[in-house]
Amino acid sequence: MRDNMSCFQQLRQELRQLEALFPKDHERFRVESASLDEVTCIFVSPNDDTFVIHCNINENYPHSSPMWFSESEDPVVSAAIENLSNVSGAANLLIRLMKQLATSLCNMYNVPVHPDILKLDTPTEQQNGEESSESEDDGMDSDLNEDVDEEDHFEMDEVTSEKDKKKEEDEDIETENLIVLERLKMNQRRDYLKQGAVSGSVQATDRLMKELKNVFRSDSLKRGIYSVELVNDNLYDWNIKLQGVDPDSALYADLMVLKQKEGRDFILLNMTFKENFPFDPPFVRIIAPIINGGYVLGGGAICMELLTKQGWSSAYTIEAVIMQISATLVKGKARINFNANKTPAVRNPHNQYSLARAQQSFKSLVQIHEKNGWFTPRKEDG
Repeated sequence: MRDNMSCFQQLRQELRQLEALFPKDHERFRVESASLDEVTCIFVSPNDDTFVIHCNINENYPHSSPMWFSESEDPVVSAAIENLSNVSGAANLLIRLMKQLATSLCNMYNVPVHPDILKLDTPTEQQNGEESSESEDDGMDSDLNEDVDEEDHFEMDEVTSEKDKKKEEDEDIETENLIVLERLKMNQRRDYLKQGAVSGSVQATDRLMKELKNVFRSDSLKRGIYSVELVNDNLYDWNIKLQGVDPDSALYADLMVLKQKEGRDFILLNMTFKENFPFDPPFVRIIAPIINGGYVLGGGAICMELLTKQGWSSAYTIEAVIMQISATLVKGKARINFNANKTPAVRNPHNQYSLARAQQSFKSLVQIHEKNGWFTPRKEDG
């Protein structure tokens, strides 16, 4: 407990130092908000463009490095953040990582490193301790101990407050989904402790964890509009059961028939993410059933500008993408092909969906639109 409190006090001191050095009106680097779990900072470029960067602090800090991400698509910011993922050991200290981040951004934008950034070399608490250690007598030592005890109580109150806040947030999530989130966190901690064992990227993993948590909290999931399951606990591979479509649509009627015939009333989607998410869109395809119309391409890929680099925005949420897919299927008058499974795939491969065919058809789609611009295809084209 005392060791945890020591780490906590160290983090609090680092946060105070960062907030003191980089106020919200700083000309180059700003700390917009700082808590025990997350720090949000802003880098101001020479052209006065601002780039927001988030830092999520793990529970076992500083033994494991914080996780960084930004929704900016600026390649300089992405490169600076990616460099932080290679840091380990004692360099995990937040102030050192902040110094590296701010220095890298200054260098990449060819601006002088601000003097305040250089002050992150020596923690203020170290300086204060060295200045006062020689002059303190026994009485002052006693007073200092009392002050430390009072600070301990103050810090513990803040820890309790943070835990209460997290508990309130978790109350909106079903127990089985909380178990999934906790298992994923444990897997991440295990991987971070193994050099080179981490899959994906820090910013993509962090963003996907937030997306999954928000999905588990969503009213649409609780109302049975859709459900989500990770494939083999892989945060980068989601299976989505789309159950709720417009009840006035022909697709909804087909799903009711499908339930009577096969005992399932959903469209199974697969959504996979790359390590540069959220800057690139996920790849989405339908696994089953076979769909006619609805802008569904060969292999199960979906003809949507939103799912291409041209139409994608890093601000889109996964739930928004799921709901847009549902609307697109209905708009395109999608119908279930109940005869597809009656013809063996060997005789008619177009009656079966596959990842390879979906990737190829989507690649062709993107090439067409890059050449001719985006347009809504004719219904008979899918």
